Amino acid sequence: MPLRVFAVVPAAGVGSRMQADRPKQYLELHGQTVLEHTLNRLLAFSPIEKIVLPVSSDDAYWKDISLNGHPKIVSCEGGRERFQSVLNGLKKLLECGAQKEDWVMVHDVARPCIQHDDLQKLLEYASEQGSILGAQVRDTMKRTKDSGEIITTVNRENLWHALTPQLAPLGVLIKAIETSIEDGVNITDEASALEHVGLAPKMVAGRPSNIKITRPEDLALAGMYLSNQVNS
Repeated sequence: MPLRVFAVVPAAGVGSRMQADRPKQYLELHGQTVLEHTLNRLLAFSPIEKIVLPVSSDDAYWKDISLNGHPKIVSCEGGRERFQSVLNGLKKLLECGAQKEDWVMVHDVARPCIQHDDLQKLLEYASEQGSILGAQVRDTMKRTKDSGEIITTVNRENLWHALTPQLAPLGVLIKAIETSIEDGVNITDEASALEHVGLAPKMVAGRPSNIKITRPEDLALAGMYLSNQVNS
C-alpha cells in the first residue's frame, strides 16, 4: 500500500448544464452541499493526509462552507479548464510538503457517492503508471454521424466508463499533464495525460453508483444513492 496519499478535488467549474443559480458543487443534497458530501467522504478515509481544493478566483461560496478552514483541506486558485485546476492543485501539494514520490488521488467534486471500499481497492491496485476507477460498459454502444444516423455498433468488450478518483505518483502526474499541455493534447482526465506520455494506467472496477452530477436529474439520483448508502 502507498505510504503517503494525498487528494486533489478540482472545484472551479461552473456546471452550466445543471441550469442552476450556482455552480453544481454548491447545490444542496440532504442538507449539505455536493462539495461537502464529497469532501467528507475523502476526509473520513484515513490514508488521505491532505486534500487540495482548487476553486475559481471569483468563487463566492467556498468562504461560507463549513469545511473551509479544516486542517486537512487547503484551497488554491483553479484554472479555466479542469486540467489546469488539477495541475495547480498538484503543485500546491508540493508547496505543502508532499514529495514527487508520494501518491495523489484526483477526484471529481461532483461525485459525492464515492465509497471507501472503492478508495481502498484503488490503493491496493496502485501502479507507478497510474490506476483509475471505472465501470464496465453494459449497454450496446452505437457510433453515429453528427446528424444522428447510426454508423455502426461498437464492440463493448473491454470498454469502460472512466470514473474517479484516478491515482498516480505526484511527480509522474505533473510531468504527464505538463507534457500533454506542451503537445497540445486534449486532456479529458488524468489517465489521458498518462497515456499520452506512454504509460498504461490500470483500470480498477468500481461501483456504478459513483456517478458524476452533470444534469438536473443526476442530483436526485445521487440523493437516492446516498440514502441507500447511509441505510445499508
